[in-house]
Formats: sequence, structure tokens, C-alpha cells
Amino acid sequence: MKYNISNKKPYYEDETSVLFLDDTFNVLKTLKPESVDMIFADPPYFLSNDGITCQAGKMVSVNKGDWDKAYSFDEKHKFNRKWLKACKRVLKPNGTIWVSGTLHNIYSIGTALEQEGFKIINNITWQKTNPPPNLACRCFTHSTETILWAKKNEKKAKHFFNYQLMKERNAGKQQKDVWTGALTPKKEKEYGKHPTQKPKYLLEEIILASSQEGDVILDPFCGSSTTGVVAKELNRFYIGIDNNQEFIDISKRRLEDA
Repeated sequence: MKYNISNKKPYYEDETSVLFLDDTFNVLKTLKPESVDMIFADPPYFLSNDGITCQAGKMVSVNKGDWDKAYSFDEKHKFNRKWLKACKRVLKPNGTIWVSGTLHNIYSIGTALEQEGFKIINNITWQKTNPPPNLACRCFTHSTETILWAKKNEKKAKHFFNYQLMKERNAGKQQKDVWTGALTPKKEKEYGKHPTQKPKYLLEEIILASSQEGDVILDPFCGSSTTGVVAKELNRFYIGIDNNQEFIDISKRRLEDA
């Protein structure tokens, strides 16, 4: 990778991308301060509570792994403040961070962002056109996720927003904070499945809106690296971190083919 921003040996590296197989805190502390232009984070939602959901017409467990097990609110909030603080250190003064979540974690993240000195710019609602049905039939179908967009709360910080391009991509009209689209299609999972993989169109909108060609983009919980694939296709540099061997190998295969 062109930018030498860490003294830690990567698991995978090419001209525009680098992957670290490690705990995100171990890697974040090795990155140079204020070296990243944009961050997209899809942290644990903490919704693995032994419940059930519907997948491909079948009843399946909602459990995704030990990394997603539910803890007490205090433990979850402490974790969110810790990783956000670490991300703030490596984010450039004019950089921004996007964080995806559901009702299980997004309220903690919103509070943690403010506590760690960020200012929330937008609250994006991602409305899914094909969510799994609610099998319990005791509440409304969960069909949305929230994506918070924030910047460093510094007086002179002026974040980048590609307003004109976003308007052009929305038929000449100002784009609203509700984005609608389908879940990740099968063709984007050809190298392996990640339980919370985001669709490429979602990351494309985020990356185009808040970064420029040549910028450095970080994903501290990269999973299967949709962020990295889109960053590479859009001529950005990418840093991905994950502590799961299976997921980081999916990331590697996807980046090699991007």
C-alpha cells in the first residue's frame, strides 16, 4: 500500500489496500495520528440473544458469533466509547466517520459519539425493501438500520461533502436522509458469507458522498470488506481490520478480484 501508516505487519497488502488480522484496538493504536480521511464502522450490534429469524424461508438462529453476544448496557457502552476514541485519534481534523447500527446498539453509539467529542451531521435511515419477516408476530417487521454520520467537533474542522454529486445521483434533487434498497444480493457473497455484510450500493453512496479519490478509508470491523471493495473500485486507499480468520480471508479474496 502506498501509505505507510502502521509499523504492524499486515495479513494482506496490495497497492491500494491493507488487511490486518487482529483485534481492532491492537491495530488502531499503531496507526499514525490524523492519517485517515474517512471511517466506516459496522461494529457488533449485540443482538445474538438466542432468538430466531427467517433466512431464505427457513427459521434460523439470530446468533452470529461470540463477537456479537449481548452484554450489559454498561459493558456495551464502554466498548463503544473505547473504539470511537481510538478512531478519533487516527481521523484527520476534517475527516468524518459513519457508524451503522440497529436499535440494539445505535443509541449507545450516538451518545458515545458526543461523549468522545464528535458532532453528528446526519442520521441516515437505511430502509430495506426485502427484510426477513417477523416470525414471532408480536411486533412490527424490522426493516431499517441507522447510519450515523459524524465529524470531529472542532471549531475549524470543515468536513467534505460532495453535495453536487449527491444531487446529480438523485435526479437533480437534494438527497434526503432516508435511503431505500435491497439486502446484499447473492452475487456479492460468491467468496463466502458474512452475517452482516452490507450491499455495495450502500457503501458506494457513503464513500462518494464524503471522500475524494486518493483518500484513505478505514474500516475497523471490516468483516468481508465491502468497504474495501468499493474503495478500491473508486480509487481510494483502504485499511481493513478484523479478528476473524474466515472473514478476513473472504476480504482478501474479494479485494484480489476487485
